[in-house]
Amino acid sequence: MQITIKAHFNKQTKDSKKELVQFYVKGEDEMRPELNTLCREVVELQIGGVDPLTAEFVKKSQDAKKTVLDFIVNGGASNRHSYEFYRLAGTDVELTITESQMSIDEFRERQEEYREGKRGTINPDGTVDVDDDNQLAIEDYTGEDAEVDPEEDAADSDWLE
Repeated sequence: MQITIKAHFNKQTKDSKKELVQFYVKGEDEMRPELNTLCREVVELQIGGVDPLTAEFVKKSQDAKKTVLDFIVNGGASNRHSYEFYRLAGTDVELTITESQMSIDEFRERQEEYREGKRGTINPDGTVDVDDDNQLAIEDYTGEDAEVDPEEDAADSDWLE
């Protein structure tokens, strides 16, 4: 299912747990039954020629003046992609909402993976030890350029003193 509506891209917010996008819909598009059908589903949001964002259609709320559509965006969208989409915030747009093949469970699982991040320990000296089996420690590096000339290294660090 797909629906195209005229909306106002009200805002985009991002915190450590989620990215939220919000649209205001006014006029005839408020009454479209497809909005009710797609609510609480995973959808693809597209504005103009910008690549679509995968999002969970979280909530549709109405008052006397407008209908508000809230979406939680799938984490991990590239910065460039996010910029192209979000630079339209605060403008009137033609929004296309398409039902996604992804289930709610798959979407939420990907959100958890995105938010989990890296685990590690912050040492008293300010350095960080990351718990990652794929991370190579400098002591373990055996490449040709791994050898350091102590005199050259000392000369390079003079400016730090």
